[in-house]
Amino acid sequence: MKKNMGSADRIIRLIVAAIIAVLYFNGTITGTLGIVLLVLAGVFVLTSFVSFCPLYAPFGLSTCKVKQAEQK
Repeated sequence: MKKNMGSADRIIRLIVAAIIAVLYFNGTITGTLGIVLLVLAGVFVLTSFVSFCPLYAPFGLSTCKVKQAEQK
């Protein structure tokens, strides 16, 4: 897997995951929606740690900064 997530993208995903987790464990979001959002938060954390988003790959998207040496 080639990295396709930049640091800003990773930080945003971690913050969103943390907010969802806090809301779920405080009981603000419950039921099926709460479980779905908690699973989504888990996916955000996982993709942040591996720096790869499977949804970006088919579209050729990347939020990584390209080093000048790689451009040549």
